[in-house]
Amino acid sequence: MLHFLQNDNYKVGVESRGAELQHFIKLDEQLEFIWQANPASWASHAPNLFPIIGELPDAMYTYQGEKYPMLRHGFARHREFKLVDEHHDKLVFELTHDEETLAQYPFKFTLLVAYKLEWNKLSVTYLVRCDDVHTMYFSIGGHPGFNVPFYPNENYTDYYLEFEKEETLSRHLLNDKGLLNGDTERVLEQERVLHLNPAYFEKDALVFKNLNSEKVTLSSKTNPRAIEMEFKGFPYLGIWAKPGAAYVCIEPWCGVASRVGESGELQDKEGIQELAPKQAFERTFSICIL
Repeated sequence: MLHFLQNDNYKVGVESRGAELQHFIKLDEQLEFIWQANPASWASHAPNLFPIIGELPDAMYTYQGEKYPMLRHGFARHREFKLVDEHHDKLVFELTHDEETLAQYPFKFTLLVAYKLEWNKLSVTYLVRCDDVHTMYFSIGGHPGFNVPFYPNENYTDYYLEFEKEETLSRHLLNDKGLLNGDTERVLEQERVLHLNPAYFEKDALVFKNLNSEKVTLSSKTNPRAIEMEFKGFPYLGIWAKPGAAYVCIEPWCGVASRVGESGELQDKEGIQELAPKQAFERTFSICIL
């Protein structure tokens, strides 16, 4: 079921399945910024990734001697969330453990995804609570896709990403199974601007670690409209699109795909978060239309 937030300038739509953002519309222009899930290239809008990010070796991991199946980006994006709080400017969705989740993820948890609209800014907050008697291991992150170009008279290559600070960045390369292969490739050298080019995505996502910046802006050379994403507290950032498709995903992550040769033990996975019993973990990223 689709739920909406709206003010005088913007309208936001969130689907209860996956608590997934599906619309962010500038009302005076009826300009939609969120990718509309064309199945010919990518049949999602902005999935929430939990309890893993990316791929696992053979889609499996090990915990306390038991093997568990888990597909790319985890199960939350495919599950029905419960709307537990609704106001004119805020929606809060909840997902909790059940028999189906316990079969692939042996922890009792509560995941809240909250959306708050303040004029031109949408904040997305993840709150994870460990309801288990054991320490819980997880990753979490966003995967919002944005329409590129914004307007029909523009080209994809008119657009660029501008980081908050100068960056010397290498992408961490993925193999054909979606695992980090240990190789890197430099894409920025003490620069702030990364021009969008479909050729980047022929090697899958751009995976960045340990950025100096906590903000990145998606802008065009041909119009003043822009999208600023702030991702404080997210140590990884993914940039992805299907080559030649009219969108780009800007993905703040607390976690990352597994490396080739990893042990497969969940608690040893790079980027994994630890949460003690009855404790909570919270992160927020925001999308601001400039």
